Amino acid sequence: MALMDFIKKQFIDILEWTESGDGTLAWRFPMAGNEIQYGASLTVRESQMAVFVNEGKVADVFGPGMYKLTTQTIPVLTYLKNWDKLFQSPFKSDLYFFSTRQQLDRRWGTSQPITIRDKDFGAVRLRAFGNYAYHVADPKAFHTAVSGTRDKYTVEDLDGQLRGLMLQHISDAVAQSGIPFLDLAANQIEFAKQLQEATAAEFTAIGLALDKVTVQNVSLPEELQKILDQKIGMGMVGGDMGKFMQYQTAQSIPEFAKGAAGGGGGGVVGDAMGLGAGVALGQVMAQQLNAGLQGGGAAAAAAAASAAAASAGIRPDDVMATLERLGELKAKGILTDEEFSAKKAELLKKLV
Repeated sequence: MALMDFIKKQFIDILEWTESGDGTLAWRFPMAGNEIQYGASLTVRESQMAVFVNEGKVADVFGPGMYKLTTQTIPVLTYLKNWDKLFQSPFKSDLYFFSTRQQLDRRWGTSQPITIRDKDFGAVRLRAFGNYAYHVADPKAFHTAVSGTRDKYTVEDLDGQLRGLMLQHISDAVAQSGIPFLDLAANQIEFAKQLQEATAAEFTAIGLALDKVTVQNVSLPEELQKILDQKIGMGMVGGDMGKFMQYQTAQSIPEFAKGAAGGGGGGVVGDAMGLGAGVALGQVMAQQLNAGLQGGGAAAAAAAASAAAASAGIRPDDVMATLERLGELKAKGILTDEEFSAKKAELLKKLV
């Protein structure tokens, strides 16, 4: 019976791998209980490497080329098997092929904003995304640290881990680049270079080489973007606080009116309350201006506040029209006498 099994056993004399294009990084040659013929032909194509593993230990690594497997071409395996130069029997060993071509257009991106330090804003929460490319550079290290004895290991199996490595080094890359956030968008190449340098060692540790990193977009969360827009607006008016408050008040009046009208953006109540809220906002901003002024005295501060309030565009006709509408609300019983009188007094003060 043992003799029949020996006769039936097939000896492998050609070992090669033609990639299927499915993103395979490591592939184990199917032995299926067979043994490799002494003197068999091993073909390793360009963009490939091959590794023999014997009894759990990496024996020999082969780069591109065609090899006849003898005691001369597999010296490490020869040592492990205790062969001498005359030993010419078939042998059994695991053979793994590795793709060393570049894995292109792998995506990275922040699912949640990442907090970084910025010399202009202090702490900034930013979002960023881009892509990167890598290849297997050290198949022995990759086999030992990542792919192991699996029949096949693909880029999809590794994507999550590599994306995490990219993201955890974004803060380091920003710090090393020394580029403030406002300049990051215009210096994405430098940012990408720093991100690559900060991450490359993590790739090397698992047998990979990080070949290229690109940054396609850097942005702020919506609420911080609004603050940045305000800062840009200040720059556009040359730092003139009066003009800036005029702009802010004009922008805020429609929003207050919309909220007061229950989101409908219209109605008598919305117009009246929107106007009052806009005036109040102008007063608050004028007070902030007064607190921030250095020199010039209280009279100058009051004059600046009055100019800011006047610049909000409140006309006597608008006040009178609002009073008429409030009178209609009072006549319908929607406003009490006290409420109407209070609002009337408040609006008439704006005409003084």
